[in-house]
Amino acid sequence: MSFFSMSFSLNRRQILATTVAALLSVTTASAWAADEAPDVFIKRITTETLDTIKADKALRSGDVNKLMQLVDDRLMAHVNFRRMTALATGPAWRKATTEQQKRLQEEFKILLVRTYAGALSQVSDQTVVVKPVKAGQEDKNLVVNTEVRGKGDPIQLDYRLEKTPGEGAGWMIFDLNVLGVWLIENYRTQFTKEINAGGIDALIASLAARNKSNARNG
Repeated sequence: MSFFSMSFSLNRRQILATTVAALLSVTTASAWAADEAPDVFIKRITTETLDTIKADKALRSGDVNKLMQLVDDRLMAHVNFRRMTALATGPAWRKATTEQQKRLQEEFKILLVRTYAGALSQVSDQTVVVKPVKAGQEDKNLVVNTEVRGKGDPIQLDYRLEKTPGEGAGWMIFDLNVLGVWLIENYRTQFTKEINAGGIDALIASLAARNKSNARNG
């Protein structure tokens, strides 16, 4: 298996697809009410997006280009991607130049967009049940727990959020947990190995090579 391959079984891919679908419904910053509770936010975007995916024949048919465009337009603009990349990279992020940070974000984004676009084709009849938010959490690091329900046993699925300040304030997603594995932790383990072997430039080169291979393979 390639260094950056996701080690999900088909069932895990289906759950990841539901996760991604739940993130895709926010279309404008104005849709994020500053006083919206985090569990209400997750419930809203989950319901809206699952309805959208199920109603779109092209998305359900697995049109990769359309799925990638959807993910890029409606997911990445509403994720704190810089924070996600920095956390996945670890201490090496602070030592990287501005240009290296820019390149790393670009290549990591391409990898995630394609990974999520592929997973979206697995969405079928899943539903998501959002649990009440546990008290005492900070707005900069708040977890919303949900369960994905479909065939088989319910599966735990968690979102890590932060609340942005000022005009257009609202909740931003910067990590998620699928089947007990946090996305950032998963990538950080992989990224650390590559950085230790050849530095930040080696990580960027590996991501770029992986993205080119994915593009060739469709």
